[in-house]
Amino acid sequence: MASSNTYRLSCSIPGHEMDVRGLASTFFPEGAFVSVSRDRTARVWVPNSSENRGYKELHCMNGHTNFVSCVCIIAPNETYPRGLIATGGNDNIICVFSLDRPDPLFTLKGHTNTVCSLSAGKFGTLLSGSWDTTAKVWLSDKCMMTLQGHTAAVWAAVILPEQGLMLTGSADKTIKLWKAGRCERTFSGHEDCVRGLAVVSSVEFFSCSNDATIRRWMVTGECVEVYNSHTNYIYSVAVFPSGQDFVSTGEDRTVRIWKKGECTQTIRLPAQSVWCCCVLPNGDIAVGASDGIIRIFTESEERFASAQDLQAFEDELSKATIDPKTGDLGDIKIEDLPGREHLNEPGNRDGQTRLIKEGTNVEAYQWNMSDGRWLKIGDVVGGSSKESSKKVMYEGKEYDFVFTIDVNEGGPSMKLPYNVNEDPWLTAHNFLQRNDLNPMFLDQVANFIIENTKGHTIGPAPASAVDPFTGSGRYIPGAPDSRQGFGTDPFTGAGRYIPGSGTTGTTPAGIADPFTGGSAYSSAAFQKSVTNIYFPKTDGVMFEQANPTQILAKLRELNANAPEDHRLTDGVLDNLEKLLLTVSDSKSQDLPTADQISILWRTSHWPEDIVFPVLDILRLAVRHPEINAQLCGGTDGASLCNHLLGLMSPQGRPANQMLALRTFCNCFSGSHGRSLLLGQREAVLSRAADLRSVCNRNLHIALATLVLNYAGILHGRPSEIEAKAQCLSVVSSALEVVQDKEAVFRLLVALGTTVAGDNTAKDLARSLGVSSQITKYASVSDPAKVGECCRLLLDELQ
Repeated sequence: MASSNTYRLSCSIPGHEMDVRGLASTFFPEGAFVSVSRDRTARVWVPNSSENRGYKELHCMNGHTNFVSCVCIIAPNETYPRGLIATGGNDNIICVFSLDRPDPLFTLKGHTNTVCSLSAGKFGTLLSGSWDTTAKVWLSDKCMMTLQGHTAAVWAAVILPEQGLMLTGSADKTIKLWKAGRCERTFSGHEDCVRGLAVVSSVEFFSCSNDATIRRWMVTGECVEVYNSHTNYIYSVAVFPSGQDFVSTGEDRTVRIWKKGECTQTIRLPAQSVWCCCVLPNGDIAVGASDGIIRIFTESEERFASAQDLQAFEDELSKATIDPKTGDLGDIKIEDLPGREHLNEPGNRDGQTRLIKEGTNVEAYQWNMSDGRWLKIGDVVGGSSKESSKKVMYEGKEYDFVFTIDVNEGGPSMKLPYNVNEDPWLTAHNFLQRNDLNPMFLDQVANFIIENTKGHTIGPAPASAVDPFTGSGRYIPGAPDSRQGFGTDPFTGAGRYIPGSGTTGTTPAGIADPFTGGSAYSSAAFQKSVTNIYFPKTDGVMFEQANPTQILAKLRELNANAPEDHRLTDGVLDNLEKLLLTVSDSKSQDLPTADQISILWRTSHWPEDIVFPVLDILRLAVRHPEINAQLCGGTDGASLCNHLLGLMSPQGRPANQMLALRTFCNCFSGSHGRSLLLGQREAVLSRAADLRSVCNRNLHIALATLVLNYAGILHGRPSEIEAKAQCLSVVSSALEVVQDKEAVFRLLVALGTTVAGDNTAKDLARSLGVSSQITKYASVSDPAKVGECCRLLLDELQ
């Protein structure tokens, strides 16, 4: 097939009634693509079978009540072997279509403003970006995660090939890299809104911006190249299969082809805004613009448009009007321009622009390198420098227009400042928010701007560290009891589990069960029977071990040295002692009194440098049914939660952070505590995850246990997929830094419990790349439970 190495028009598709805002190549039918438009429709286009060029509409999809601004294709699966089409719009929703019906299979609701970007990943994962400043991760019809961190609209969102990695680009001028729902890195460099992202490989990507540049980045954070050629906003960038060459479109009315880092071809369109582009499987480029027309450009001579159609395209281009305020022609003085003779001199690069004076008119021409001629691209209007400098001052800034808007008859008028290089829809949106007006006026205000600026509009359509307590025989929070026979299992506080050791207490010969320390099992026998004794684990894991004598001794020591205004009376200490003895002895018949509980609560607010013995008492106390009901129920529950979250602040003391985590774990022992923690799940797990970088093994074990208890209570609840998604995110992020094998083991059990029996959770775990993250633990033999649990988990995720 002959190739000219220059892209020419193949065909024009005038199917939409308004701006074409998004394009995506489909998996089926072969060679087809989807377009979406401000006319509220999505359309599937297939190649004409009777000709070598051109496309016909397969069908039109309706489902949005406002402009459609983005589209992506969800890869085929067993249920939908032809794949699915996802569209996002100014009605804040995402519609998901099959390729053979015009109405949506289902809609995704959750964003509170325009959905302006979509990207699909493996296992059906969908990533959306919105003007509401968030991105969301979806699986089937459920929102799995909300990515929060940007301070302005998220214009671009893509999923990287490396599972679990996602990118978002924003009007706050930054790009963020997300892993398992958490921001891992922020990329800064663009000087204006980031409008588009395109994946090069698992380690590289492109970004384009309103600052008229394209940047190439490494996911490790380095910007390796900046590309300059566009003269106005750049809205989209798409990568050719080679991974090196790419195409871009923007507000300067152009499509630009980039090869080996250079802009080798500039194609101008008879439309101001060239919103989107995509590379089709045959190497052709589909382009959507503000005139509602889709244009296909090709390098293949066999697919070039007819000479008649090419001439019609040139004629249409030559009749366009160009406003110098769009920024790509500079300040024009008609009297200084040369005449037509200037066109006798050849250009020196493809896309070079030359202005000539034709009587009282100014005409713009572009050099076509492949044809060796100047191509007229339009007539320049409003060209005098005097006219272009007219600005209106408002609140100390210059604007092209300042409109007076009267919303309510008799009410005060409102000022709407606007520059032609701004987005009319975003300007309208900000105007409504600033003046607390109903968003239903968005269309009305935006259309008012467009109507009253006429050809001037440029913007887009809607688009283990050392423990702090040391010394032999001293009280150390989280330390096991040093008395002989009291080596405790970190899951239950019963017989301590020591891989490869003999028995503890009455445990039979063999290796103690990692959860109960009771009945033994043999690793060899386990491998033969492949019985899963690890997950799902639905009974809560508590921190029950204690040495009341040492806790009380430390409490009295700290109290004796405390400032007078914080010193506890002997009566208060006696009450705390009685309470501690009651809650630490499972055989005790005594009940805690209301005074004792009240004193415990008050003293838990002791200064942070001396409060840890009281927190240890609190940790033990919340296991008692009476105390669990009182401290975790009603308004007291919210107070307890807030107090513990305060102790877990990243600037807090590791001992207090660890004991707060353990207290949360022990709250799961009672129904009131479980209800409290389910209701506060998002805040508790978010704060807990922030502590993963604290280098303290006891803290890491407590963090892992908290996630495990959440996973256990969520098991068997398929409707709680967003909560399970947070558990997966916390586990994944913790596994990045946690080294202690016991903490790793509990995280693996939490992961297994989360996905067991829930195919949606399994798909999400796969899409987050959990399998590749945990594979390294499959070979761990000390302790054996880590490797055994990991191998079972990998089997579960296959």
